[in-house]
Amino acid sequence: MIQVQDLTKYYGPYRAVSDISFTVNDGEIVGFLGPNGAGKTTTMRITTGYIPPTFGTVTVDNFDVSKDSLQVRRRIGYLPETVPLYTDMTPREYLNYMGKLRGMKDGRTREARVDDVMEVTGVDNVASRLIGKLSRGYRQRVGIAQAMLHNPDVLILDEPTVGLDPRQIIEVRELIRELGKSHTIILSTHILPEVSMLCNRVIIINRGRIAVDDTLDNLEQQMASNDILQVALRAPQAPAQALLASVVGVQSVEPLPPSVGDPADVIRFRISGLPDSDHRAAVAHAVFSGGYDLIELKSQRLTLEDIFVNITTRDDEEAADAETVAAEAVEAEEGVDELNPVADDGSTATIIDETDELDTDKHVPTSGKGGHQ
Repeated sequence: MIQVQDLTKYYGPYRAVSDISFTVNDGEIVGFLGPNGAGKTTTMRITTGYIPPTFGTVTVDNFDVSKDSLQVRRRIGYLPETVPLYTDMTPREYLNYMGKLRGMKDGRTREARVDDVMEVTGVDNVASRLIGKLSRGYRQRVGIAQAMLHNPDVLILDEPTVGLDPRQIIEVRELIRELGKSHTIILSTHILPEVSMLCNRVIIINRGRIAVDDTLDNLEQQMASNDILQVALRAPQAPAQALLASVVGVQSVEPLPPSVGDPADVIRFRISGLPDSDHRAAVAHAVFSGGYDLIELKSQRLTLEDIFVNITTRDDEEAADAETVAAEAVEAEEGVDELNPVADDGSTATIIDETDELDTDKHVPTSGKGGHQ
């Protein structure tokens, strides 16, 4: 249904999206995740035809977003993070107006469709109230109603539950789940449990690149095979941490803050080990062998939030390392320039090491501006 190929977007010199590719199949509900500034909204705006790509292609039902924008828009319903509503209209007036903009010329057909989407989204009971007087939850529902008004094959929803109270969140989630039975949906959200409840596939974007693209089933298997342990014991922290780290199969031991009600002499650790391994017995044995009191030992399953944090943190660290290497390279290059200055006449000077006593075999030839060898 949707194919994104080698998509890149620049805003001036800033690269918001960098050479990403993915496919969304017919009938899928895909969670599109990423930290702020990762490129999610930019990708969705390109996909919906709001802004053009710098490079790459996006096709929806085999129509190119850049070449067949109107055909793509007929097949997509878009709910942006900030819903563009006219607050001086009622939901019925607004949806009728949007229907006219979308080319629904027949009045009876349009009115019937407006009634249908208002019933599906649950705004039929406030159809005659001004949108400006509606709650945030009802405004989101009106926004979803306009996105599905023209009966598109694809719905792209950007933070559909942001700012809602718990009851409204549950209602909107149920609505999305029902819509997923007859639509292809891309759901962007910062609420990771929402993805677990609604989606069958997850794409995580970070720093403008795809970091993860996998089914939720595969991610759940990965989460199940990477159980972690939380342990509380009565012991000095440094020796206890070293003892736990020495257990065969344990990969890391991370100190945790005390829980409410913990005595002052109780310390806590988070232990991660090799995949598909149960280290509880070995950890308990090590604690007892060390002469310490074991207060608590429990298995904690890795969550989607853990995967998200690990991936984005890893990418940020790698990016920071790359920036450090680049800065060191620039400093090194500037250092070479200082050692190999350009003469006033444009020719390149040669620096001679005084300790070589003018040995011409050890002169360092340079060429080009800036003394690059």
